[in-house]
Amino acid sequence: MSEEKKRINEATGDEKAADNEVVEPSLAEEPQAEESELAKLREQLEAKEKEAQDNHDRFLRQVAELENFKKRTTRERDDAIRFANEVLIREILPILDNLERAIAHAKGGGNGEPLVEGVEMVLKGLFDILSRHGVVQISAVGQPFDPGKHEAMAQVESEDHEPNTVVEEHHKGYLLHDRLLRPALVSVSKQPKIKEKKNGRSEVENGSADD
Repeated sequence: MSEEKKRINEATGDEKAADNEVVEPSLAEEPQAEESELAKLREQLEAKEKEAQDNHDRFLRQVAELENFKKRTTRERDDAIRFANEVLIREILPILDNLERAIAHAKGGGNGEPLVEGVEMVLKGLFDILSRHGVVQISAVGQPFDPGKHEAMAQVESEDHEPNTVVEEHHKGYLLHDRLLRPALVSVSKQPKIKEKKNGRSEVENGSADD
């Protein structure tokens, strides 16, 4: 019996030793796994830092380009405003040449008629240039008074015109396309209050007799 018990104890001891070998983990594998995970995290962090730096550099370049664009746009706008009338002025220069010639010719003598003709030609040429640039004269005399185009300087009694009609133009008005450049300065008709009859009696213009 003692030998059999001894064999049983030896078998039980071998089983326990085998169990201990299977259950106990390897302590050397844990530091390696942590080191591998840490290396991956470092790589991810470096990649994100590079991406952030690239985005920052791109942002700075875009800000600089925007500032340059603003400066260029401002400069072009200022130049456009400064030289907006260049084409018109260039076309007017020949008109000045013709005026100088007309004045020089008048100083040379004559009855003045060539000067008048020359000035009339210059004036026509100037109107043609202005017309090409959208400048139009406002019709005034004989037209109903329009406060959007006419500026009344005086009222004149008139039997030959309907009331509130432009009867005289003191200076012309002009439109630039549809925008008013300058109103025409005019005198406007009004109805006469009283007119004298041959018999010495007076009557109101609408035909009713005075009491």
